Amino acid sequence: MPVLCYLFVHKPNTIKYVFKYEEVNKEVDVLENELRQQLKSNEVLLLTLKNIRQQIIKTGKDIKHILAENPSALSLDPKLTINKDPVICVLLFACNRVTVKRNLDQLLKYRPNPRNFPIVVTQDCGHEPTRRVIQSYGDQITLIRQPDLSDIPLTGKSKKFKGYYKISRHYGWALNQTFHALNYDTVLIVEDDLDIAPDFFEYFRALYPLLKTDPTLYCISAWNDNGKEGLVSNEADLLYRSDFFPGLGWMLTKDVWIEFQNTWPKAFWDDWIREPSQRKGRACIRPEMSRTRTFGKIGVSNGLFYEKHLKYIKLNEQSVPFTQVNITYLLKENYDVDWVKKVYGSPSVTLQQLQGSDIPSEGSVRITYSTKDGYKKTAKALGLMDDFKSGVPRTGYRGVVTFMHKGRRIYLAPPPSWREYDITWR
Repeated sequence: MPVLCYLFVHKPNTIKYVFKYEEVNKEVDVLENELRQQLKSNEVLLLTLKNIRQQIIKTGKDIKHILAENPSALSLDPKLTINKDPVICVLLFACNRVTVKRNLDQLLKYRPNPRNFPIVVTQDCGHEPTRRVIQSYGDQITLIRQPDLSDIPLTGKSKKFKGYYKISRHYGWALNQTFHALNYDTVLIVEDDLDIAPDFFEYFRALYPLLKTDPTLYCISAWNDNGKEGLVSNEADLLYRSDFFPGLGWMLTKDVWIEFQNTWPKAFWDDWIREPSQRKGRACIRPEMSRTRTFGKIGVSNGLFYEKHLKYIKLNEQSVPFTQVNITYLLKENYDVDWVKKVYGSPSVTLQQLQGSDIPSEGSVRITYSTKDGYKKTAKALGLMDDFKSGVPRTGYRGVVTFMHKGRRIYLAPPPSWREYDITWR
């Protein structure tokens, strides 16, 4: 039907016109995405108008006085604007690790029901022992297999990164299959080396409305890059906006995939997503305490960061009823104002004062950095991951990285005059 509609609008001029399905299909995808965005905007506008009317009837005041007394009075609860019974496809990426069983067992253990969270396992590599493990789960899962197992010819220094090229090829194919062939609207991506928290599904189900309604978001992630013991609080319900794409258990919508699909990179897809041309000023939501933890030391990265950081990530063990929590504080218009107040309202201290416990007051404090080297020095000293991707530090939001140090909340922040990331910082 979408193709027929497209052809009706874009009728060929002559009978000699050659029908090119792939090109038309891409145009239809773009058209579909534009219509989705327009429908979403119209729906939110309608609900906003209804909310205004209700506030006027309830208070007997005009809009000017209502907003003067309560600036957030007209804020919408994202749960009101979308499907209350969504289907979120869990897409599990597998290759040649029979330990995929560990992840599958946990997904099936914690999944509330198969209708709202169908599981699709996509396998690359053609590894038969892994395939047999996956198929042993029968109709509890759906298995799709990457058909292109061909070699990828590379030269020079690129040869050592061949694994990353194959992963990117697999991701692109599997996401196209899931969104287009299987026709799912929202996908939750996990990999075969992840443990998940008991409230993993509750977390994503609760944040689904936010992702669907807030245009300043493009993903929900279960991962905190600096989520090591000692760097996080025990506030399991604490969530943040982040300019840094975390990955490692993350959810995206078909709208976003349609943006990505035609320029999907040949390798290093995660760093590509972090580039300004893909992020477009948007953010992700991430938790204080990770809802995933990797046990995959062996892989294409050869244990990069694993021994120093990843194996120390603290996996949440508490069950938070996120679907019963008001999450409107995460909407950009609410979050940014409060974030700036918290960060720049905290006393400024030096690294030396913090390390020497030479801070008379209790409560949060702020350490200022102005250069890349200054940030890296402080991050290393306090046990944080110190790298940048397209100028953004891991977990950063508006340039700020927050964490715990000896039970105290710390904000590692640029000066208040900060306006944008420097993409030369790497």
